[in-house]
Amino acid sequence: MTEAGMKVPLKHRTLSAAIVDQLRQAILDGTYPAGSQLRQDALGEAYGVSRIPVREALFQLEAEGLVRIVPQKGAIVSELSLDEINDVFDLRGILEPRLLAQSAPAFTAKDLEGLDDIQKRFEKAIKARNVSEWGQLNADFHMALYAHARQPRTRAIVVALLQTSDRYTRLQLSNTKAMGIAEKEHAHLIALCRAQKVDEACRYLERHIEAVRADLLKVVGGGAMAPRTGR
Repeated sequence: MTEAGMKVPLKHRTLSAAIVDQLRQAILDGTYPAGSQLRQDALGEAYGVSRIPVREALFQLEAEGLVRIVPQKGAIVSELSLDEINDVFDLRGILEPRLLAQSAPAFTAKDLEGLDDIQKRFEKAIKARNVSEWGQLNADFHMALYAHARQPRTRAIVVALLQTSDRYTRLQLSNTKAMGIAEKEHAHLIALCRAQKVDEACRYLERHIEAVRADLLKVVGGGAMAPRTGR
């Protein structure tokens, strides 16, 4: 294959990825609420592209759990699900403390400064009620905690879990009390890492994830608890 020939699929994949990013953001910020139908022809016209990159973008969003592909109906924005919350947060509670346990002992002053910077931006977004930044900064904070973990596959899984939980986290952070708790708990995690109290930090992280889950179940399910499989 010539160099010129290789440029076409690369451009195509880049276009599809850009559509994924825009559609994901539109679903997360409520532009396309749960149950909305995402028509390929309308999206293609809106983005000025053919159906092919739109179709690929919708398949990617289906893999992320944000969209369901339904026969005869096409792509539908997924409903908020108690079962998905439990599934995602069960996995996060298992995987993230493991990553932190390996990463935290290798933290440098620069790493801690980076965490402090994300925390400041998170606090600023909360004060400004900037919904579009909450989820991304929350994910950035958690992944910065795991920067030195030598578990690339686990980290990739956690990135996907954080992406899925972003939609729910925005709901959980939609009230002042929850925002204040998140801010304080993130700050305490930084303090424990700075003091190299790694075991305590890992236990606190697990409790933090579990507390977010419990709050989300109240918000999404009106306090109802979905059946869970044990760890």
